[in-house]
Amino acid sequence: MPAPLSFSGRVVVVTGAGGGLGREYALAFGERGASVVVNDLGGDIKGGGKSSAAADKVVEEIKAKGGKAVANYDSVEDGEKLIQTALDAFGRIDILVNNAGILRDRSFARTSDLDWDLIHRVHLRGSFLVTRAAWNHMKNQKFGRIIMTSSAAGIYGNFGQANYSAAKLGLLGLANTLAIEGRKYNIHCNTIAPTAGSRLTQTVMPPDLLESLKAEYVAPLVLWLCHEECQESGGLFEVGAGWIGKLRWERTVGSIVRHKDQSMSPEEVRDKWDQICDFNNATKPATINESLQTLVEVLSAVDTGDAIRANPTSALSPADSGINPTLAVGAVLPEMTFTYTPMRSILYALGVGMSTKEPDHLKFLYEGHEDFSCLPTFGVIPAQASMMEGGLSTVPGLNFDPTRLLHGEQYLELYKPLPTSGTLTSKASIADVLDKGSGAVILLDVHTYSKQELVCYNQFSVFIVGSGGFGGKRSSDKAVPTVPPPNRAPDAVMVDKTSRDQAALYRLSGDWNPLHIDPSFAAMGGFKTPILHGLCSFGFAARHVLKHYADNDVSKFKSIKVRFVKPVLPGESIQTEMWKEGNRIHLVCKVKESGAVVLSGAYIDLHAAPDASVSTAPAESGGLQSDLVFAEIGRRIKDLGAELVKKVNAVFGWEITKGGKTAAQWTIDLKTGNGALHKGPYSGKSDVTFTVSDEDFMEVVMGKLNPQKAFFAGKLKVRGNIMLSQKLEVILKDYAKL
Repeated sequence: MPAPLSFSGRVVVVTGAGGGLGREYALAFGERGASVVVNDLGGDIKGGGKSSAAADKVVEEIKAKGGKAVANYDSVEDGEKLIQTALDAFGRIDILVNNAGILRDRSFARTSDLDWDLIHRVHLRGSFLVTRAAWNHMKNQKFGRIIMTSSAAGIYGNFGQANYSAAKLGLLGLANTLAIEGRKYNIHCNTIAPTAGSRLTQTVMPPDLLESLKAEYVAPLVLWLCHEECQESGGLFEVGAGWIGKLRWERTVGSIVRHKDQSMSPEEVRDKWDQICDFNNATKPATINESLQTLVEVLSAVDTGDAIRANPTSALSPADSGINPTLAVGAVLPEMTFTYTPMRSILYALGVGMSTKEPDHLKFLYEGHEDFSCLPTFGVIPAQASMMEGGLSTVPGLNFDPTRLLHGEQYLELYKPLPTSGTLTSKASIADVLDKGSGAVILLDVHTYSKQELVCYNQFSVFIVGSGGFGGKRSSDKAVPTVPPPNRAPDAVMVDKTSRDQAALYRLSGDWNPLHIDPSFAAMGGFKTPILHGLCSFGFAARHVLKHYADNDVSKFKSIKVRFVKPVLPGESIQTEMWKEGNRIHLVCKVKESGAVVLSGAYIDLHAAPDASVSTAPAESGGLQSDLVFAEIGRRIKDLGAELVKKVNAVFGWEITKGGKTAAQWTIDLKTGNGALHKGPYSGKSDVTFTVSDEDFMEVVMGKLNPQKAFFAGKLKVRGNIMLSQKLEVILKDYAKL
């Protein structure tokens, strides 16, 4: 079971916490280790009166259960006093739940100025004042979680609540802007619209319904949204009776009702009304930039006389996001060179838990061993410089705060055992950029070479917290997928206890992030102590599989894929559960002491034993069929390169797939010098890149599959200047020889 969510060390202010929802929030936070400021003016539901009894009672309830709490009796209009109570009592403010509210229901015609003003002063102005008082403290400590409380009346309207509805929807607008402004400071702001039994609803709901709508059914959502693990920000949620749902805006494609150089009339609006209100193919704008993008397209459409496109996808990167896939995807990062001695290989092995106490570990720890070897997962070390040494921040379209970067997933594939020393060169490119709403995912492909020979391939999947919402796609066929383990008990389990100095040792392999060594820096990230590197846990897991299923034979290791879930604290034990399915070993890593999952969706592929290979197809036993074609293309370039460069003047990239995975990459350079062919991605940016399976490539080359038909059927994918593909005929003509 995953570890329970803890708020130990966090300080929470809950307004209106003397009863109902606020009381439930305060009790729940207190039970989970938070220090709680219980604010309640002690007035009636219309805002009259004052008493300390309600807040004091809740404080006593928290303390009776072993929790820490203090009372505050100020009005939310005295926001500075509320936050000062938290600072005086506990020294900081981490979480603010704006819950205080009153009702003064009247039909619109009977609503007085006082009815209107009091509601807005408590709900909207009060939330503004308390949040403003907390804001700079959260900003300086690079952590904050804020909840605004809206209502179904604010979202949908409700008879007799014009004043209340206006204030409640105003809170949503405030929260949306705070989510944007707080993004780079790790301040998240979300809005809830709860339905629960409270003083504000007991006058309008029957008793049996009130019983079903307990406040305790709302509190779990609030706690999750306020936890450091939750990356949601700018969300709106309806919640009640144990149900939670997220809301979003939806907009019709609409209709252009004016023409170039002509006036616009109400009759045209009338005539287009059905189309204006038709929600088929509706769009779902999530940012102001996505909203404005439609108007940009309208201006262009009016000039050309075209209709607006259905489901337009924003090609603009919002200024508040800083992410623009159009600019970023395909970009090539600076080339990195990594020179190392046997000492680095040994240091890495020690960093991932190898020990001289284990006799079979000596081959990874002693350079004089007759079978001295480098651990396969050392392959991430020369590649990680592309991500860690500022390379990502140089890419156009990737403007983000590096402190907001989280390592989400990792894939490593070896094409030969790693040398124990030498010089390796890594070439990195942006494979794709995805919009996950609460953040952006960047897929960074890194190919590492020893001279001209491809040694290994890494795909880093990194999550940029708070950089989502730019209108991009959510998934990519470029991402190497994770795979869940079989639904049975594991076939094998191995456990290794990490040392107290494990992170301090692993960082010497090149990951100098102070999160793994400096207690004060770790505390800023919400951790009690410095945490272990995710790639260190990755190394432990690979060691376990290599020992149990490959007898520590590095030549049997092919690839590994993992998703990072939670960190390990140095001194905890890493437990690897393994399932064997053919040549694939599925694995899940956990912290043995707590049961918390550390790595999920993970697997390691091993090379088949020589006697287990099945010779059923030439491509399996003799490599890819396309390899022969590229060999012939290489010979043609050698003979006619200068002539081809004059005719073509372009660089073509090829990604050959097998079984849905990239099996080979080739670059045909007919732009520089006398032309060249080399295996692997281009060191710069190819003019056009083709992705095709080995089988379909052969069909195209042999004239059995028309390239245009292959393209429209999705068998041949093209990125870049598609018009240059016509020049391929110069290279691929004369099928017979190919």
